[in-house]
Amino acid sequence: MNGSSLDHDPKSPLLPLQDQTNQTSQSFTNNIKSIFTLQNFYILLGPLLSGLVCLTVKLDAPTSSRNMLAVLAWIFSWWMTEAVPMPITSMSPLFLFPIFGISTADDVAHAYMDDVIALVLGSFILALAVEHYNIHRRLALNITVLFSGDPLNPQILLLGICGTTAFVSMWMHNVAVTLMMMPVATGILQRFPTGSQSDVVTTKFCKAVVLGVIYSATIGGMSTLTGTGVNLILVGMWKSYFPEADPITFSKYILFGFPLALFVFLAMWVILCLWFVPKGSGRILSAYLDKSHLKRELDVLGPMAFAEKMILTLFSILIVLWMTRSITDDIPGWGSLFNGRAGDGTVSVMVATLLFIIPNKKQAGEKLMDWNKCKKLPWNIILLLGAGFALAEGVQSSGLANVLSKTLDFLEKVPYIAMAPAVCLICATLTEFITSNNATTTLVLPLLIEIAKTMHVHPLLLMLPGSIGAQLAFLLPTGTPSNVIGFTTGHIDLKDMIKTGIPLKFAGIVVLSIVMPTLGAYVFGTDNKQ
Repeated sequence: MNGSSLDHDPKSPLLPLQDQTNQTSQSFTNNIKSIFTLQNFYILLGPLLSGLVCLTVKLDAPTSSRNMLAVLAWIFSWWMTEAVPMPITSMSPLFLFPIFGISTADDVAHAYMDDVIALVLGSFILALAVEHYNIHRRLALNITVLFSGDPLNPQILLLGICGTTAFVSMWMHNVAVTLMMMPVATGILQRFPTGSQSDVVTTKFCKAVVLGVIYSATIGGMSTLTGTGVNLILVGMWKSYFPEADPITFSKYILFGFPLALFVFLAMWVILCLWFVPKGSGRILSAYLDKSHLKRELDVLGPMAFAEKMILTLFSILIVLWMTRSITDDIPGWGSLFNGRAGDGTVSVMVATLLFIIPNKKQAGEKLMDWNKCKKLPWNIILLLGAGFALAEGVQSSGLANVLSKTLDFLEKVPYIAMAPAVCLICATLTEFITSNNATTTLVLPLLIEIAKTMHVHPLLLMLPGSIGAQLAFLLPTGTPSNVIGFTTGHIDLKDMIKTGIPLKFAGIVVLSIVMPTLGAYVFGTDNKQ
């Protein structure tokens, strides 16, 4: 009775009483902590720097040039601190340019879809098709069987794995290639003992393979326009700043990029062999890895199906079309049939479209690709490319380019032989410590163009060292996503990357400093000033 009456007492609380004062105080403290965070400070840093530039900077130029400098301060601070995701920062010119009076919404939006962006989209769709049908794995195993030797030669096997990675990276984005090739490499390394049962020789060889894959993907990407977003940013900015100049075509770039990448690749292989694959290691490694194991993995894949053959055919056709659009002045290539209206992006999208038309002959009505398979398209890279082109156009149209040029008169006396290695080293260092190589290239190329004008040299003499240097991120895991992928395997640590990366970075700078004024002058005509 008493219990029942207490339970129904209207004055008794339905829930246990809490100290409302402490609860309110704790809630207030939590709210304060959630507001005053480092992330929120980084978010505010962008508009604060922008406002500071508008209030304090006085330029002897139109107001639009000062506003463009304010926009650059906003965007660069967000890129470097990753206050908001990089793809979102990359879209900020779409609202900042109209607000600051730099250009109209339509004009800035055009930068986010041009022939270079079309080239990227088509190439990525084709790369996803290669990944979906395991073509990369078949190619890797075939070449590894070819290079393994009997008895096992670990130096040649390492060359085969790295060479496969570099070759595939010439045609696909280097991060995608690393994601594809790392499971292939670690699958081979699984044959070796791990932990306390592992010996020094096998441990070192595992390090060499993982380092070789991540570095080869980066080096292979230097060879062609499609290998990395950095090269596409270079081409886009060249087209934006110098629309009347001869464009950097796929075939023209590969004449320069492939020999450069080949020398750097050979330097990488020699360094890895010296550090991690001593003579006599083949006898120990052959106990765990032989040709029969690789052939068994290849047999599991079975014969090539129609879909795989068709994708390889389309890939080959695309490469041929890229190489032959513009050949020489005497042999103009197929592009002349369209009076220059067709670009590398034209054929890239055309071939990608065929993937959605040609049947795969696996199931009735199923095509080689469908849109669901394209959900992994790297829109972050595409948006970053668009932002780079928009910023390049903004720097030019706002008058900020002329302001920068006037402030760099002192560089006229700096000899180029010292300037190019310095530019390469600075960009390589920025990529290691501050941001991605795509963002680094976007930041520095407009400045290098103005420096080249001040020095009265061909802009590509600085633009190419800047863009190549931004790709020489070999020291730290944070340098590129490829480095992160290798670091997460557990086979390498920071000491291994620094030990290998320092001489490799130095070799890249030396090779570039030699190739740029020689082969670069022949391919791009850099003897002629712009």
